[in-house]
Amino acid sequence: MKQVSGGVCAAKGFVAAGVHCGVKASSSPDKNDLALILSEKECTAAATYTLNRVKAAPLYVTMDHLENGVAWGVVANSGNANACCPMSHENAQAMCLAAAQATGRAPEDFAVASTGVIGQTINITAIQAGMPALAAKLGPEGSEDAARAIMTTDTRPKEAAVTFSGDGIGYDGCTFTVGGMAKGSGMIMPNMATMIAVLTTDAPVSAPALHRALVHAVNRSFNKVTVDSDTSTNDSCFLFASGAAAPAGASAFDPDGPAFARFQAALVEVCETLARMMAADGEGATRLVTVHVTGAANDTDADLAARTVANSPLVKTAVCGRDANWGRIAAAIGKSGAVFRQEDASIDIMGLPVCRGGLAQAFDEDEALRRFEQPEIVIDVDLGAGEARTTVWTCDFTHEYITINGDYRS
Repeated sequence: MKQVSGGVCAAKGFVAAGVHCGVKASSSPDKNDLALILSEKECTAAATYTLNRVKAAPLYVTMDHLENGVAWGVVANSGNANACCPMSHENAQAMCLAAAQATGRAPEDFAVASTGVIGQTINITAIQAGMPALAAKLGPEGSEDAARAIMTTDTRPKEAAVTFSGDGIGYDGCTFTVGGMAKGSGMIMPNMATMIAVLTTDAPVSAPALHRALVHAVNRSFNKVTVDSDTSTNDSCFLFASGAAAPAGASAFDPDGPAFARFQAALVEVCETLARMMAADGEGATRLVTVHVTGAANDTDADLAARTVANSPLVKTAVCGRDANWGRIAAAIGKSGAVFRQEDASIDIMGLPVCRGGLAQAFDEDEALRRFEQPEIVIDVDLGAGEARTTVWTCDFTHEYITINGDYRS
């Protein structure tokens, strides 16, 4: 894999744009709030959605539009979730219609996504008025503007892209790309998170195989992120495959062949990169926290233990305070529901052994404090109960998290 620039436009044949149209307060004209990503040709398409029982209207509209496994693009806004209020469904459909009219496509050619405050009617008039300018701005350099247009409490846009060679896998001489953008920094917890992610590829992948690849990648990445254990109503992740980098008439990747395996690996890498960006940009966060759990009896236990450590307010505030308080980690795995024996468990913090056999291990507190100055804090837990393992990403809890969420609607 080779990391490249370009985000959601890195793959051949995709253009994007972002503008401020007025969904967000008019006092913030420099903050984009409307994004459009469009392919030059029809794509196979797949998506995953929040498992929250309270779902926003854009998800239902998108489910209808992607039922046939094809699409041309996605229109998205920030500043309003278009959820749990009158006319939500009609306004989600109106967004697709506006995108269609501005680009010469049909409404059902678009997925639609919204993010922001729940329960307030979206300013659909502003979106309709801003769509022509948005479409006119579409271009291969528009990924960052689009990524900024879906930000809410994010402090920075999140983009990633990688290329992989078709040599030796049946597509000699071809270079394929997977790119994407995402937003998310609070109300983050699978499945999936308060996130929007748009992924693109110029590889030829059939719709069923694309969905399979997306589910696998999401479970390895976005579903391994937690900031505050809350899920939202609008979480969605879209993947579009144009096949534009394949030779004319080339067949789609064999889902059981080496080309698909290489594509799957590239997709996972992009998704994991975006997921780590989301965790590192958690609301008020100062540190990315990576929790590795090994030695679990099974995958479920590994996930339970890692997720409970990552969600523990006591662990997260200890990281904020630069305190190697491993007892909080031990208590978290003990309440997680994972099956293990205390005398078999070990814990390391930033590479320092702090617990062995369920008992305290002497360590240098000053050295621990120095290691806590790193931007990423790594916690390793070995349950000593089996061979299963997993990784979950989170962040610390700071006073700023309370400030952000206490003031969110205002």
